[in-house]
Amino acid sequence: MSQDQEHLKLLSIFHYVVGGLAALFSMFPVLHLVIGLGLATGSFEEADPMAQTMGWFFTVFAGGMILAGLGFACCLVLAGRSLARRRNYTFCLVMAGVSCMFMPFGTVLGVFTIIILVRDSVKALFEGQNPSAEPEASV
Repeated sequence: MSQDQEHLKLLSIFHYVVGGLAALFSMFPVLHLVIGLGLATGSFEEADPMAQTMGWFFTVFAGGMILAGLGFACCLVLAGRSLARRRNYTFCLVMAGVSCMFMPFGTVLGVFTIIILVRDSVKALFEGQNPSAEPEASV
């Protein structure tokens, strides 16, 4: 196995791991979601209109954060799968850039993924070419 193939295999595994961590961290707003639902439905106190409004705000905001985090985690896992199959080069490169915002793990993963993906030999692997073959001369 070539060095580039080994690097892509390791990056794929690390994408799965960071995707799992992102999914775990995206569940932190569940506490806000539960509190928001309790306030919105009046479970904690009498039906105060201001408390219900704040409850719905908590619920919508927390739900949005959870969905965004899980979406990001799914995209990281899909990028890891694409790296393993050497498909969707552009998607993998974009996800490497986006993962840099997930500090510190995503930053390290994103930087190393970008470094590996910009190599010409890795681009050739994604295109299905033999990286050791000489390019054809154009006439």
